[in-house]
Amino acid sequence: MISKRRSFITGIKGKKLSKKEVFFLKKYKPWGVILFSRNISTITQTQKLTSDIKKIFNDKNYPILIDEEGGRVSRLNKFIDNSIFSAEFFGNTYKNNKKKFFIYYDIYIKQISYLLHLLGININNVPVLDVCRKETHKVIGNRSFSSDPYLVSELGKICINKFHENRIATVIKHIPGHGLSKYDTHKNLPIVRENISYLNKVDFYPFKKQKSLLAMTAHIIFSSIDEKNTATHSTKVINIIKKKIGFKNLIMSDDISMRALKFSISKNTTKAFNAGCDLVLHCNGKYNEMLIVAKNSPLLNTFVKKKTSQLLNIIR
Repeated sequence: MISKRRSFITGIKGKKLSKKEVFFLKKYKPWGVILFSRNISTITQTQKLTSDIKKIFNDKNYPILIDEEGGRVSRLNKFIDNSIFSAEFFGNTYKNNKKKFFIYYDIYIKQISYLLHLLGININNVPVLDVCRKETHKVIGNRSFSSDPYLVSELGKICINKFHENRIATVIKHIPGHGLSKYDTHKNLPIVRENISYLNKVDFYPFKKQKSLLAMTAHIIFSSIDEKNTATHSTKVINIIKKKIGFKNLIMSDDISMRALKFSISKNTTKAFNAGCDLVLHCNGKYNEMLIVAKNSPLLNTFVKKKTSQLLNIIR
């Protein structure tokens, strides 16, 4: 039952569920499970893994997420070569030849959606709506559609709509914008110092009026808004996401174990919820950390249940 689930998304360690992980999923009932390359070797193996997860919850529509962006970020590269199909590739194609773009992008998303459905995956963590600059850290790089916020916004809308048409839900990221970061948040904490007027016109702009049911936060300090806390941990930034950017759906943290967050796993988790995140993401599959996240994650509230029901209308 949805009502008994907790407000976190967990990774798992390997290509099949361990006995401990089966116990964990049954006891703590995460909102969803996210898969990485370490969890995927063959189509048959992945199908069994997702099927085993869904059987635990007796839910064929249980949320299973993946980062299948194309380009450098492809968890399905054992089956397909997506390396040329980066967001930047599609951004450049759109600028140079819109007719070609729509033909290519339609085929691309249909094929990715087909493969995700085949594997039992129903949520793709795309599109990246970060606005790229010359100084943007390469961790984003060609994962961004463009340096033009209007083009990023437009391609984000197209991406979301096409995945929805193919019954795959999406996650816009990294809200409210990762493009000014000069560091990789897996390793360091970036601080963005631009004023809110500039941010609202450029970095925040692509996230406005997007119909994705989920958005993933950036582990970045926006010092003109909150000098102490990353967006993930900032009530002020989360309020801007909800009011000024106008995102009214589920806000999930980026991976709570990334080094940009300087606290313990338990404090990283509780601070994210206290700031206004609806879901907390934990990716590395380390069992002791999974337990801490689970024990610090509340049961789904009325808002999350409502949005989860709306999600089912897309993926079923």
